[in-house]
Amino acid sequence: MTQTYKSEFLNILNERGFIHQCSDLEGLDAKLCEGPQSAYIGFDPTAKSLHIGHLTGQMLLYWFQQCGHKPITLMGGGTAKIGDPTGKDAERSALSNEDIENNIKALERTCFKQFLTYGEGETDAIMVNNNDWLDGLKYLQFLRDYGRHFTVNRMLGFDSVKTRLERESPLSLLEFNYMVMQGYDFVELHKRYGCTLQMGGSDQWGNIINGVELGRKAHRQSLFALTAPLLTTPDGRKMGKTEGGAVWLNADMLSPYDYWQYWRNVEDVMVGTLLRRFTTLPMDEIKKLEALEGAEINEAKKILAHEATKMCHGEDAAIEAAQTAAKVFEQGSVGSDLPSIEIDEATLSNGISIADLFVETGLAESKGEVKRLIKGGGAKLNDNKIDDLAAVASKADLTSENYLKLSAGKKKHALVKIKS
Repeated sequence: MTQTYKSEFLNILNERGFIHQCSDLEGLDAKLCEGPQSAYIGFDPTAKSLHIGHLTGQMLLYWFQQCGHKPITLMGGGTAKIGDPTGKDAERSALSNEDIENNIKALERTCFKQFLTYGEGETDAIMVNNNDWLDGLKYLQFLRDYGRHFTVNRMLGFDSVKTRLERESPLSLLEFNYMVMQGYDFVELHKRYGCTLQMGGSDQWGNIINGVELGRKAHRQSLFALTAPLLTTPDGRKMGKTEGGAVWLNADMLSPYDYWQYWRNVEDVMVGTLLRRFTTLPMDEIKKLEALEGAEINEAKKILAHEATKMCHGEDAAIEAAQTAAKVFEQGSVGSDLPSIEIDEATLSNGISIADLFVETGLAESKGEVKRLIKGGGAKLNDNKIDDLAAVASKADLTSENYLKLSAGKKKHALVKIKS
């Protein structure tokens, strides 16, 4: 039987599959019923865009705000200088202060505002940077005030540390301090903004619970931790990676069409889970969609693709992506939203390597991958199979609309256009 909570937020999380661990579900449930609360999730600015591995956090904050509470997006401008060792076999490359600042500015402009409403109101989201308090810490004072509340014995038991030690991979003192810094973030956010809840993925449980315990030991604060299960594919791989790399949320790093296609092509058994997690569709509708079988499940995937793309890029982009897909797959033509590159007419007149074009358009990462595509019959120029890695394209291959259409399998396409 589905557990029922007193708070709307926990009921939504429960029915949509977001609850993995909580430090005190009963206490958190009661706290949420007292009135608007604040909760945060931390995002280290290691790139100019988030990817779909961050979407669970985005949706947790989205539902938190929809239920009348105040979300805090914490930019890890300070912790990014260290790097989270969770899930990593080696130390991350150090980012410069300039890189971190540029990444934060890019994230502020893009990834969050589609999901959250920012402002000065009681339940409006705010964005803060932990560099504001971490950068000015006095090391000896910090160790005396907070270091004594962390035991090395317990820290060695966390998965992020155990994994590195078991594999005999170096774990620097810098990285070892990451969990201390993250724990201090929670304490500081409580002092500054009255924040009582930190959320994240289940792989962050150790880091998050440190903050709960530090608040209790150092300041007698009553804080809560809540994590969501990590999403994995049926074969156990972490969801969000493709052959082409991360599925980015920024349109300038991954087009809305490619983003739409990612969701359209998920495995059948994942449809119900993804509709719950990454759309706002009513649960009754989701249950009907996930019950579809055979070819009908493709209609559910299109709805998933539309709703997920709408959340991230807006409804107009979702509609355009769907129209482009229909033109490419159902009508045999092309859409304006397909990824494209431009080349000089003179270059094409002299003949250009088709394998190079596959790499340049992003349909393949290397000529080796193009060779495998050709061998499997999946490399096409204008819907005609390519049989030779040394094949070249010329002006004679231009379609009546003055472009070349490249295809990698049935689902990945790109256009090569002549510079005007």
